[in-house]
Amino acid sequence: MTVVEARGARIPAVGLGTWTLSGRACARLVEQALRLGYRQVDTAEIYENEREVGDGLRASGIRREDVFITTKVWKTHLAPPDLVRATKESLVRMRLSDVNLLLIHWPNPRIPLAETIGALCRMKQEGYARHIGLSNFTPPLIEEAVKLATEPLVANQIEWHPYLDQSATVAASRQHGLAIVAYSPIAQGKAAGDKVMATIGMNHGKTAGQISLRYLVQQGAAVIPRTSKVERLAENMAIFDFALDDEEMAEIAKLARPDGSVA
Repeated sequence: MTVVEARGARIPAVGLGTWTLSGRACARLVEQALRLGYRQVDTAEIYENEREVGDGLRASGIRREDVFITTKVWKTHLAPPDLVRATKESLVRMRLSDVNLLLIHWPNPRIPLAETIGALCRMKQEGYARHIGLSNFTPPLIEEAVKLATEPLVANQIEWHPYLDQSATVAASRQHGLAIVAYSPIAQGKAAGDKVMATIGMNHGKTAGQISLRYLVQQGAAVIPRTSKVERLAENMAIFDFALDDEEMAEIAKLARPDGSVA
């Protein structure tokens, strides 16, 4: 499974996360990733690297139509006029006419969700976003957002890796047809040194990091590992030529805790 489908969206199962990447290094990594075969790039207003993501896209020579670009509106910009302005400014920075997926980065209890969702739906209706969705939404907020939306919500982007039990949020998202996009899927490097996953990896000729990614993808998630190393790009993509068996999946699942967040 190299694509995750949800309510009309086709999200590449592995993408490049760009949190903390900046400047020429960010543009270069985006360019290299796309040339290596990545077809999803994730950025956000708060990352302050949307300009570089756009530069990397153009430098890669890959057609815009072939790349799934996600950006996110920060939680202080969720009042309708602010969300509209933030979305348009993101597009100007990336020099794009639209994004494939526009997300609410974090919910903001100070701004009525009905107003935020209304503005988000408007961005899709007016062609600034091909698809819209959520990020860091809990089960009750997912329920509320879906009821308020007049356009399909296609994804919930959440922290998810073998150390964090996200079963409730995953179930709630899927109940409403939302794809899961997992950020920090290698637990910000923690999984790369994990003994359990390293042992399983030896059986497949894979690294512990690759096992962590495969564990999530095999559960139907899209993953957006961030790396600052060009050599890691190919490694993170090479997870589709093997499968974990039920026993291996169960062993990895034992690592999860409700308080296992690293982000």
